[in-house]
Amino acid sequence: MDIQLLKVFFTTAQEGSLSRAAQKLNFAQSNVTHKIQQLEADLQTQLFYRHNRGITLTPSGQILVSYAEKILHVIQEARLAVGDSAVPAGPLHIGSLETTAAVRLPALLTQYHTEYPAVDFSLITGPTEQHLHAVLHYELNGAFVSGPVEHPDVIQEHVIDEELVLVTAVSHPPVHTIQDVKLRTFLVFYSSCSYRAKLNQLLQEEGILPVKLMEFGSIETIIGCVGAGLGISLLPRCIITEAEQQGRIRCHEIPGKHAIVNTVFIRRKDALITPALSAFLSEMRTHFSS
Repeated sequence: MDIQLLKVFFTTAQEGSLSRAAQKLNFAQSNVTHKIQQLEADLQTQLFYRHNRGITLTPSGQILVSYAEKILHVIQEARLAVGDSAVPAGPLHIGSLETTAAVRLPALLTQYHTEYPAVDFSLITGPTEQHLHAVLHYELNGAFVSGPVEHPDVIQEHVIDEELVLVTAVSHPPVHTIQDVKLRTFLVFYSSCSYRAKLNQLLQEEGILPVKLMEFGSIETIIGCVGAGLGISLLPRCIITEAEQQGRIRCHEIPGKHAIVNTVFIRRKDALITPALSAFLSEMRTHFSS
């Protein structure tokens, strides 16, 4: 099987369009079409349905996509393994929860960059589900996510436990149970946020249906709106410590298992541990064990 043909097929499947694949590969569209036809002839099966709206993977094409992704990644790993020196260098893509990136990682990243300036480091923030998908598809070397993560292709390492607290305006009376705030508006992140999932679990176990949920895209906005009295939120204590000390918001402890969320670092079991990743894992373990 020709690797170049496989790359064209995989890119076309990802883009969902012959024209977009041609643009990404810097090929003429007729060239992309020809190479896919070559691969179909080689495999003696149709890989795409052609229709007025474009193309769609056939069942055979859907099967080949997963194999193509692994094959192309292994080839890239082979190039890295052969070309690697003992000195960490080259690209390293790490994902992180926004709160972890803001509070827990700055000192670690500064130390890592100082020690290994030849590494082309990039940090991508987002929710756990997004990072798990990216790790599984070789788009990230690893990620800090909410744990535990149960997946046969993933290795996870415990990093730190975060305490979750209810956050209200300063004028809000003490909160003894979640029932005390059941009539308030809850300010939350997007639906895939692990802190929102914890809040949902807590409310469900107490038999509470929230009166109203308001979604926001940033921690700063939620803290500001909570402080102004718009509603309440469930957030890691580490992220709101400064606002609490400034007298902008008030924190209330919650009991039991919902008070703690685990942060873990995940990576694929079968992925190559490059010198850059190996050095990062070492720095991470030292940083979070101290």
